[in-house]
Amino acid sequence: MTVLPASVDRDILDHQIMHPVRTIREAFGCSIPGAIDGVSARYEVLRRERPDDFTYPHEEFGRGFHS
Repeated sequence: MTVLPASVDRDILDHQIMHPVRTIREAFGCSIPGAIDGVSARYEVLRRERPDDFTYPHEEFGRGFHS
């Protein structure tokens, strides 16, 4: 993935999971597992680069999400 839509970062920071998965699938035509991997990878980058922008603890990421 080269350039992600800005909404992906906003959704991850807002603790949304399905929205960025859907956005990545639509933007890049990848599978659901591929999109989930993309969201997870972007989450890790955001946690490193913008930790103060998160309103939820690391342990909460993806909780209750089922693919």
